[in-house]
Amino acid sequence: MEFASYLAGERWSDHPACTHGTLAHLARLVNDRTGEAGRARLTPLIPSVVGLTTDDPLLDVLLTLRAASAALPIAAEDRQRSQAVGIRAALRALGERDREFVAEWRELAESALRTAPAADAWAIHFSEQVGPGRPDMTVRQCRHIVTLAVDGIADACCDDPDERLVALLTDAVSDTARFVAATRRAADVDTQTRVPVTV
Repeated sequence: MEFASYLAGERWSDHPACTHGTLAHLARLVNDRTGEAGRARLTPLIPSVVGLTTDDPLLDVLLTLRAASAALPIAAEDRQRSQAVGIRAALRALGERDREFVAEWRELAESALRTAPAADAWAIHFSEQVGPGRPDMTVRQCRHIVTLAVDGIADACCDDPDERLVALLTDAVSDTARFVAATRRAADVDTQTRVPVTV
């Protein structure tokens, strides 16, 4: 993220304004939890995150779903519950949204939940016990779940956690690029279809 700030012409920082906050949070976590070989594979992603930003809070939810869905199938059992709760909360936040490619994330999440039925059942029971809560998710909640997801992948008993972390970040960058492009297209269409008001 520091190199991204440099490429964007910003002050040297690992929190550049040129990159969506939750994506940048994920990038910092992946960078910190991968070894040297994994970190070297992150370098080609640096230019692609410059300019990837939006104020739409839906992206925070989608990135949360991406991270938690990657972690749930391989995380240790004691970590799976938090990921299942995070996925269920994110699905609730999506609600009935019919935005472009949102259905893709729903299927991703449901597929992940099917790999850990006991954790999913616990998450459903937990949600019933504490009540529905807010229908949306705060940025802080999203980033907390992303942090737990990265830790769950990094500490998982699998062949190559670095590879999985790099794949997660690569997918998240692609997701964000698609989301930002779709948001900009929608804004352009909205601007072009407005009826001018004459005085």
